Amino acid sequence: MADIPRQAAHRTAKLASLPLGVAGRVAAGWGRRLTGQNAAEINADVAAKTAEQLFAVLGQLKGGAMKFGQALSVFEAAVPDAMAGPYREALTKLQSAAPPMPTSSVHRVLTEQLGALWHKRFASFDDEPAASASIGQVHRAVWHDGREVAVKVQYPGADEALRSDLRQLMRFSRLFQSLAPGAEVKPLLEELQERMVEELDYRIEADNQRTFAKVFADDERVVVPAVIASAPKVVVTEWVTGTPFSKVIDGGTQAERDLAGRLLAEFHFSTPAKVGLLHADPHPGNFMLLPDDRLCVIDFGAVSRLPDGLPPTFGKMIRLALEDRSIELLELMREERFVQPDQELRAEDVLAYLAPFVDPARTETFHFTRSWLQRQAERVSDLRGPDFRTGRLLNLPPDYLLIHRVTLGATGILCQLDAEVATRDIITEWQPGFAEAEA
Repeated sequence: MADIPRQAAHRTAKLASLPLGVAGRVAAGWGRRLTGQNAAEINADVAAKTAEQLFAVLGQLKGGAMKFGQALSVFEAAVPDAMAGPYREALTKLQSAAPPMPTSSVHRVLTEQLGALWHKRFASFDDEPAASASIGQVHRAVWHDGREVAVKVQYPGADEALRSDLRQLMRFSRLFQSLAPGAEVKPLLEELQERMVEELDYRIEADNQRTFAKVFADDERVVVPAVIASAPKVVVTEWVTGTPFSKVIDGGTQAERDLAGRLLAEFHFSTPAKVGLLHADPHPGNFMLLPDDRLCVIDFGAVSRLPDGLPPTFGKMIRLALEDRSIELLELMREERFVQPDQELRAEDVLAYLAPFVDPARTETFHFTRSWLQRQAERVSDLRGPDFRTGRLLNLPPDYLLIHRVTLGATGILCQLDAEVATRDIITEWQPGFAEAEA
């Protein structure tokens, strides 16, 4: 495979091929129906071919396009079961696999980043990638002192491609605004762009990982691999062997699923208080269950800086929604800019929209299932339903963007895991504002 496609026109054409390809397959499906073929079989075939194209295009482009695909993969649990199979398979691939770059390109990047004698830093280096992601791929190696290491190498042209994809996204800001008239769309996209561009410099990622590793050194529940060396486009960390969450999702026992879910929920809610940072790239490829029942977390390119921990606003909103205190809930959301001053919303409509989302905090334990997430997705996306209108009029302040996205992503993983978790206790301990919001 050649290096990552860079030209904006080429990348835009690739991205445009996705909806055009879907339209063509649907039209062909109509023709097959007219000849009497089974509708269910035709729909399944269309879904499978669309998923195949989705994986091929996003995987080839890498950069921002593939990163968006990886983010989508977390939410496949919200897709109705009748349609989800092909997409689940294709999107799951995007979490840990993509066409590898040539060995010559890998060596060129290593020479540029670590020097002409880079190979002397390693006792051995495997040219076959162990994993691939949106803007880089990982190689297994042995450091000169005998430690097994993971070497992440950024794709040549990834920086240019990511910026190109983000520019395309910014051009659609007016379209997004029409879809969500109550939202501050432009600053939201600018915040997303700023955070994603940070991921291009692996030195920032290495510093983030060092911070997490220091806090979780010798921790009983969480392992963060140590950083050994870093450069702008290469980072070397300790190699850790475990069971990726994707495999737990595919075939883990219920005990393994519940354990993975509990560890993930605790990590998500506790790290802002413990570290002052929130790991902001939640997908199953970034988490492993270790033989000693600890959670291993990797990939710290995307973080949200929360020196004061999680904002208490979220905790207060959860508590008020749980207790059906609709007027106070709407007042708080107006104060925190979740509802713009010029938007007219009824308190009971806002409560009806939010209340189902706080189900995990209603009982001592909550069973996260695909069907529960599917119901929420169907409810808020039903064009004829009241929740769709309410959702369009709500705003997501930019400073809450990553927290909101990561929480949704972690929830998606919990539903993929089919895990039962004592979420209420975790929220009570680690989410500021939840316990304090009682009347």
